Amino acid sequence: MTGAYAAHALDEPEREAFERHLLLCEACAVEVAEFQDTLARLGAAETVVPPTALKARVLAQAATTRQLPPLSTPGEAIAGRGGGRRRAWSRLALAACVAAATGLGGIAVQQYQRAEHASVRAEQLQTQQAQLTALLAAPDARTATARTGAGTGTVVWSQHLGQAGFLADGLPALASGTTYELWFDDAGTMRPGGLLAASSGTVLLDGKIKDAAGIGVTVEPAGGSQHPSGRPLLLLPFS
Repeated sequence: MTGAYAAHALDEPEREAFERHLLLCEACAVEVAEFQDTLARLGAAETVVPPTALKARVLAQAATTRQLPPLSTPGEAIAGRGGGRRRAWSRLALAACVAAATGLGGIAVQQYQRAEHASVRAEQLQTQQAQLTALLAAPDARTATARTGAGTGTVVWSQHLGQAGFLADGLPALASGTTYELWFDDAGTMRPGGLLAASSGTVLLDGKIKDAAGIGVTVEPAGGSQHPSGRPLLLLPFS
């Protein structure tokens, strides 16, 4: 239950019972600390720093975006002599909006497409994060870490789920046109398991663990390879 506890996946009675157990079990306390550290690094690897111009863009759009009208007072609810002028101004405002929409139509389409792409990417990240959290919460979840230079790679796996995830933290910078590729080590035969295009980040490996003894990490051309083109940068065993 160490992974499930670290991922806050236990209900209240289970959590209370497990915390009583933690007071007496040093091995479980160490494993919980390792899972919590891995979860923190998983979250940190997916954080995105907002661009510096974002605040200015939001404020600029707020100045030109129609806001909710103020609530009318009883006096304002009485129809008066200004009604005709207000209707005229409404027609002018509508005409201005139509003109602006026509002139900025192309920009609006581009912004919509970018927003759609960002939405799809966000959904993908949320799905992957949920799958990684479920993986960490699996009763038989285990982790293994290896270092290369100043960077580390951590594999999280569950034989019950047949899934594995990989966390990169500060691996060597990739040259242009290359990517990290992950492989399942099937008794020395490497099976493609996914790509990681940055020196830090997380990825849920494609495919099931099956009888793999661990995973390997190599540097491959962008788009990946069917077979490793060099010796693995990292080898992490499922043990």
